[in-house]
Amino acid sequence: MFTAAATLHAHRPCLGHRPISPTDGSAGPYVWESYGSVLSRATHLSAALSTTLAPAPVSPGDAVGVYGSNAPAWMLAMQACNRTGARCVPLYDTLGDEAVRFVLAHAGAAVVFCGADKLGALATALTPGRPPHPVAGTPVVHTIIVWGTPAGSGVGEEALSAAAATTGARVVSFEAFEAAGAAVSPLPLPAPATAADICTIMYTSGTTGDPKGVLISHGAVLTTVAGQRAGMDQMGGPMGERFTPDDVMLSYLPLAHIFDRALEELFLAVGGRIGYWRGRIDGVLDDIQALRPTLFIGVPRVFDRVYAGVQAQLARASPLRRAIFSVATWHKARGLAAGLHWGAASPLADALVFSKVKARLGGRTRLVVSGSAPLAPKVEAFLRVAMCCPVLQGYGLTETCSSSFVAPPSADQAGRVGGPLPLLHMCLESVPDMGYDATATPPRGEVLIRGPTVFAGYYRDAEQTAAVLDPDGWFHTGDVGEVRADGSLRLIDRKKALFKLAQGEYISPERVEAALAGSGLVEQVWVTGDSLAAFPVAVAVPREDALRKLLASTPSIAKLGALPPASAGCEALCEVPGAAAAVAAALAAAAAAAGLRPFEVPRAVALEPEAWTPEGGLMTPTFKLKRPALGSKYKAVVSDLYAGVEDAPVHGL
Repeated sequence: MFTAAATLHAHRPCLGHRPISPTDGSAGPYVWESYGSVLSRATHLSAALSTTLAPAPVSPGDAVGVYGSNAPAWMLAMQACNRTGARCVPLYDTLGDEAVRFVLAHAGAAVVFCGADKLGALATALTPGRPPHPVAGTPVVHTIIVWGTPAGSGVGEEALSAAAATTGARVVSFEAFEAAGAAVSPLPLPAPATAADICTIMYTSGTTGDPKGVLISHGAVLTTVAGQRAGMDQMGGPMGERFTPDDVMLSYLPLAHIFDRALEELFLAVGGRIGYWRGRIDGVLDDIQALRPTLFIGVPRVFDRVYAGVQAQLARASPLRRAIFSVATWHKARGLAAGLHWGAASPLADALVFSKVKARLGGRTRLVVSGSAPLAPKVEAFLRVAMCCPVLQGYGLTETCSSSFVAPPSADQAGRVGGPLPLLHMCLESVPDMGYDATATPPRGEVLIRGPTVFAGYYRDAEQTAAVLDPDGWFHTGDVGEVRADGSLRLIDRKKALFKLAQGEYISPERVEAALAGSGLVEQVWVTGDSLAAFPVAVAVPREDALRKLLASTPSIAKLGALPPASAGCEALCEVPGAAAAVAAALAAAAAAAGLRPFEVPRAVALEPEAWTPEGGLMTPTFKLKRPALGSKYKAVVSDLYAGVEDAPVHGL
């Protein structure tokens, strides 16, 4: 697929990056490599993999690791794996050294492409003498190929030598390895892969236990790209939203995750441009302005921040400006609900108000796509109005090669993920314990998916494979959905995260958390329960500005004069006496407004001023909560919440 695109679009720009100044760290304008150049370089890397490595060159079916932030070199390494017939094994750049060690050993990767900023972490993971993992064993890596440095000036020989001494592996720069492949003459022809051959072993980030290696075939990737293109033709085509070689996307979500990977494959297939971020979250807004993407993909956490930023600006604006924004939002939402094109729903509102929001994404975005988890209804409604372009919400899993469902860009699809993409089948299976009946009206049950994008199983784990992939080929997602009258799917619950209360009622914490997140008061929230208690409790990371506003409007707190000065941070606000009680009351009101049943509402809340991150081990790289890790961290807090709930839900961390 890539060779065909590179031949057709040989002289068009393909992969871009921003050179970083070694003196002051500033980023220059995007520099682009053509499709022809990328194909040539991938061919050289493939030749080096299959001919120059000792003690053993890479053969078809071998595993090759890729560890680092998104960069052109990451994509070149992956394309080299495809040409060699090797299995690309991405490693999340936020993984700890134990997980890196596990994945490399479990996959049997003897060669690793690594970003220079991850070389130290990789060397630590590969330090000899550590005990083997009882399932995975010990990694045996004989070659590490390193690209770039944080300053963008190449990899120093001293760093390569230090890594070689620590790991016992041959450590070589990306440039030297590529040159070795270019010197091979004649270049070996790649062994053609079949549709059933494994393209990638993509390890799930894992909310519990060790990561699982998802086996994704070449056929699954090709079918996903074909389905995405056909789906866009069906849904966006009538309004001119097909992907073309003129489209540009920003690569900043992890390439080690299937969501970004599948869309980058799509862009390469159509001859589009992929601009890579500099690898730092504090520079991503500047990267967006420099690139001005036409497609912007994100996860709810990203769009939650966009929404919160606009709301914070509105809170500081004059009453007149807030009124103008409110009227513009109402007027455009009404036009969209009437079926008008997003450009015709309210041109005046776009020009006067929403063009400023669109400018935050570079000003020429014509499609926004959200995945990984459901958008909060408030945020989705805001995006549909404010982005001045269609906003699509999709649904898929690593095991289904990302895109499985995509909602059409119409107002009546709010809260839904659309129907299955071409070539996929779906059905619902009843979940009696949760009261979901697949034969009811509307049908509700666990979402099952079957088709050529479904994975081939978990690598070296027949038991886990059999638990989710039945003999008829149906993959059991663990997500609970509702099929609407028009055939679209709405996700309503999660099967696997259930816990039972003392009275026998089941609680879906993700459903409760989604309702609480809609309050606008919390950045993050974790809901948990005890089977000996009749109610759940929660730990919440509040939004600082929203918390300050809440405390200032709470009479029992305001009259004490205990509110910290504006210069004080979130930690000081969380320690205000009565702060947790005020948050608990506000979240209870939000839960009731969202239709939660009384026993689902957390009775007590603890406040945590520090956000949970993948680096801290409390979230996955795709920003899902790691519930066992949170349970371990807050075990004593949860115990105190239950013990003190008779008095008041007050507990500051």
